[in-house]
Amino acid sequence: MPIMNFIKGQFIDVIEWTNDSRDTLVHRFERHGHEIKYGAKLTVREGQAAVFVHEGQLADVFMPGLYMLETNNMPIMTTLQHWDHGFRSPFKSEIYYVATRRFTDLKWGTKNPVTLRDPEFGPVRLRAYGTYALKVADPALFLQEIVGTDGDFRQDEIQFQIRNLIVQAASRALAGSRIPVLDMAANTDELGRIVAEQITATVAEYGLAVPELYFENVSLPPAVEEALDKRTSMGVLGDLNKYRDFAAAEAMQDAARTPNSTMGAGIGMGMGMGMAGQMAAGPWGQRPQAQAAPVAPPPPPVEHVWHVAENGATKGPFSKARLGRMVSDGEVTRETYVWTQGQDGWMKAEDVQELAQLFTVMPPPPPPGA
Repeated sequence: MPIMNFIKGQFIDVIEWTNDSRDTLVHRFERHGHEIKYGAKLTVREGQAAVFVHEGQLADVFMPGLYMLETNNMPIMTTLQHWDHGFRSPFKSEIYYVATRRFTDLKWGTKNPVTLRDPEFGPVRLRAYGTYALKVADPALFLQEIVGTDGDFRQDEIQFQIRNLIVQAASRALAGSRIPVLDMAANTDELGRIVAEQITATVAEYGLAVPELYFENVSLPPAVEEALDKRTSMGVLGDLNKYRDFAAAEAMQDAARTPNSTMGAGIGMGMGMGMAGQMAAGPWGQRPQAQAAPVAPPPPPVEHVWHVAENGATKGPFSKARLGRMVSDGEVTRETYVWTQGQDGWMKAEDVQELAQLFTVMPPPPPPGA
């Protein structure tokens, strides 16, 4: 049997790789004793590259095409072997087929939440996940740096390393983006571009490229999302007092329609008493002046607190009185940018009506001799 394998290796002169595996990055072409017949046909299809390794040294790299393995199209191999033009015997060399197509729909995601400072919610923790594509850009470098002598190298052997690089870059991009949490969804394309640019140089050292990288979702912790949903619901409902009265009326009507219901009878009696009270109030539904309920005093105005931007960092919050002292000490000027809840972005202090007066109040001149 070994003799037959040797003979087979001498006469088979077609070298190709037709494996349709979707996750194999590198495949070593197996020949008996790695012997290749001089003049053999080498077929390299689209999405492939063939790398020759001779006696442990990286030799020629063939891109897609059909080649006759002769001295005129193997310059590096010819130099290593010191062949002359009359060479005709078989030679020994390892052939590695490298898949150069894109491997798509690879997953990445942050294991731990990323903590950042949001201009509206304050410190928040975010998680992010998405997909990316991977491609061998330099077959020879990839074989040298990553594959080595592995004859069946698959994408999951390098995928973990690339995913770690993406997660590290994504954490930096989220923390340094200064994009409000509520605006993250509108900026996922920009975040993906930033992360891809940050990891380009590192993956290029492996002979790889990441041609596509996407953020599919940026999410808050479940408890914060629940609180945000409640806040959104309150905004949709509008006047909560009117909604409460409407819900109570709907409940009473549903109970009153239920036959032989004690609750329905009680609610009906309550509705009757309410109607009687309205009739006693007069034809216009107004109660006598003596029975008017006292009007509750209006709530005290909400005092704003302010954040101050200084040298790319945010300080605060400060009360208006504290800002007045900071103006006196020269820590806050007319050109200082400030922000408070409900304000549309950062504004100069002199452009905020509530703070402008801090710069117009000047102390009287000092007394003589002081």
